[in-house]
Parts: sequence; C-alpha cells; structure tokens
Amino acid sequence: MSAENYVNNDNTNLAPRTSFDGPKLAFDFPALRIGVAEYEEGPTGCTVFHFPDGVSTVVDERGGAVGAAGTDYGWHHAICFAGGSLFGLEVIAGVRAELLAQQQYRIDWETIPLVGGAIIWDWRFRDNAVYPDKALGRAALRSAVAGSFPLGPRGAGRSASVGKWLLPPHQGESAGQGAACFQAGPTKVLVFTVVNAVGGIIDREGNAVRGHYNPETGKRDRADVYANLDALVGYLGEPSNGNTTLTLIVTNRKLQRAQQLARQVHSSMARAIYPFHTHSDGDILFVATTNEVENPEMDETLLSHIASELAWDSVLCCFESHETQRDD
Repeated sequence: MSAENYVNNDNTNLAPRTSFDGPKLAFDFPALRIGVAEYEEGPTGCTVFHFPDGVSTVVDERGGAVGAAGTDYGWHHAICFAGGSLFGLEVIAGVRAELLAQQQYRIDWETIPLVGGAIIWDWRFRDNAVYPDKALGRAALRSAVAGSFPLGPRGAGRSASVGKWLLPPHQGESAGQGAACFQAGPTKVLVFTVVNAVGGIIDREGNAVRGHYNPETGKRDRADVYANLDALVGYLGEPSNGNTTLTLIVTNRKLQRAQQLARQVHSSMARAIYPFHTHSDGDILFVATTNEVENPEMDETLLSHIASELAWDSVLCCFESHETQRDD
C-alpha cells in the first residue's frame, strides 16, 4: 500500500462508534460511569472510567514496556485505557478537554480535571495507522453510563490478542476486555481488564483456554508443559514486542494499604495469564477507591483475596470462546 493510501487519522473521516451489542457486565456502583468508543477503520478503541467526584488512586507497574501518563496524581477524575500504543495516550487529552467543557470551561485550581491512563499495542492484525485520538476520548466520555461494561473485543480491547510466545504452528488469538464484580455487606469491588498479553490465558483447572493455539491438534498449549529444558527451548521463540495487560480495581471501601492491595492482585494474575510480566509486556494496574464505607467484617487482606479472584474472572471473560484469530 502506498503512503498516500495508507489509512490514518489525518486522511480518513473517522466516526466514533459508542453503542454496542453483545455481552455486558451489569453492576451497581453509582460513583462510576464507563464510556466505550471505537473506530471501525482500525479497528481500535478506548475505554474511559469516569468518577465525577474523584477517587483516590495508586498504581502498580510491571513488565518492561509500560506505556502510561498521568499516573502519579494520587487522585483521578477519569482513567483511560486505549489501543494505539503511545499515540493512544491522546485519549487522555480528549477526556480532559471534554471534562472541561462539561464544567462550562470554568478553570481554577480545584476544578482542573485529573486524568490518567495507559495503552496497549493493537496493530498486530491490521494494516493501517488509525489510533484512538482526542476526538475518540471525548466521544467515549460523552457516552459514559453507569452500571454497564461491554465484554470481549470492545473498546481498548478491540484488537487485543494473547498467546504469542510458542513457535509455529502455534498461533496467537484475539482477546479483549473483561470485568467482574462482588459485594459483601456495604463493600463493593469491581475489576476491569484489557488483556493483550504475550502469555496465554489459563482457567481455574490449569488449562490453556486462549492463545498458543495449535491448528494441527486443535488444542491450546501451556508454555510450561514440556518435560525438559531442551524441548522447552525448541518450542519457544523470542517474545514478540507490543504486549500489555491493563487492570483497574474499583472499590468503595476505605483503604489504608492500597499499594499492597495493588501488588498482591497484580501478582495473583500470573495464575490467569502465563507467562506474565515479561520484558515485552507493559502491565499496569490501578486501584481506585471512593473511600465511602468501612467494613470491619472485611479486612484488607480478605479484600485483596477477593479482588485477586475477581481479576482471574475478569481475564477469563475478556474473549469470545468461538473466535479464533491467527497471529501472523
């Protein structure tokens, strides 16, 4: 394809899509609104988590290729996940601009919208340069609603993929975004993920269920099933670049050790994605709390355990099981 015909944000009339059919997670958390927007021309997209009253936040970064911005505020009004690699960070500027518009362009120290986010590399299956931009971020925020989250290849996970380590005939497969929620007494916990990992997805029985697909056998293989090192080396390639898992934990519980919760849950996700946190992954996890409730019957150790199990559930529902897509 010649350069003048290469589809990109500047030579194409891109129309944001913000309404989707398909599976969704319904949840009850009034302090959170979620907007999802995509460009079909990519396909690529973004997922915006909007907290109108703000939330306390901490961040845990792992792997060797994290792409993020605005992560160190400690307080956020919105967190953005997007495709497009570093170009997709433009979504953050779009969300910030739309928040400014929604507050009638009133500017003072207390009303500056604090927005951060992170990105995935999602060009593996497509031949264009379309990325989530400022306009898409604004469209996502304008479409944000409470209580609903599209699952699968939607939003930031529109062109995500997993299981890209084992050599041919093994193939990577499409993935997407997942979510899970739980409530015990007054305490609510939600976990959202966008899975674009070099590793494959592992279920609770230890089976590989997404990625590292072998069309010759019709099975998916784990990267650790081989009996000796020589056989293992013969099955592994150099991990491909451009892999990331983005995670957000949201709770209404007051937290004293939010950073420890972030570390524990992020580490636990190695049960669901294998391998995880490699040098070619840019894994990052946010914890956000509205600090609304106390619950003496659920200490933070138990909360971390619950969030870890929800993270596994979230990874397991990030893909549509009938889809198989080759990673070339």
